[in-house]
Amino acid sequence: MTTWTARVLTLFPGMFPGPLGQSLAGRALDEGRWRLEVTDIRSFATDRHRTVDDTPFGGGPGMVMRPDVLAAAIDGVQAGAGAVAASQPLVYFSPRGKRLDQALVGEFVAAGGVTLVCGRFEGVDERLLEARSVREVSLGDFVLSGGEIAALALLDAVVRLLPGVVGTAASLADESFADGLLEYPQYTRPQAWEGRDVPAVLVSGDHGKVAAWRRAEAERITKERRPDLWAAHRERELKGDR
Repeated sequence: MTTWTARVLTLFPGMFPGPLGQSLAGRALDEGRWRLEVTDIRSFATDRHRTVDDTPFGGGPGMVMRPDVLAAAIDGVQAGAGAVAASQPLVYFSPRGKRLDQALVGEFVAAGGVTLVCGRFEGVDERLLEARSVREVSLGDFVLSGGEIAALALLDAVVRLLPGVVGTAASLADESFADGLLEYPQYTRPQAWEGRDVPAVLVSGDHGKVAAWRRAEAERITKERRPDLWAAHRERELKGDR
């Protein structure tokens, strides 16, 4: 079985593995459950100053990453990985991209690996995105200094879904977004704390009532905090697709 592999192209290779070298992801990396290959984009620059960016045509502030340098980096990485890399997602992080969600994370897991392009400055030349069929992905409606933090977040979300990384499959099934809902509240010992008690149903021993309470709480929280998710959930229920 081929190991799930992340190929990361960045101007700051020292940012990896970063937090991915710790905890569950780090242990899984050490155990060979996934692989991380990091490439310095600047190593593909051809001038003595190792230039990777230039001023935008049409004017405007900031700099834009050059398509020739970035294409050479992508082509070099994919050629080194063989035919399998060409069939896997090539992702560039951008605020205008498709929002990363649990379904998309699952798609990346199933693909067996990804190539992640971490941009900087004002972005990358549009021709590069078109010529290499790059998929744009966004963490949300905000702007980061570069794609590295987004790459770390995506990889953390992916790695924990790989076989053997998280202790029990049941813990993944009950998480937020697994059923299109946010997760229900969690409680542990002590049973009474600062005048606040654990809901009685959770210590009743009645598993059916516990399941019903958790479902109701998940629906309540989703409806209150994420009306967009709630609307999508209700639409699926009406269609019988649950």
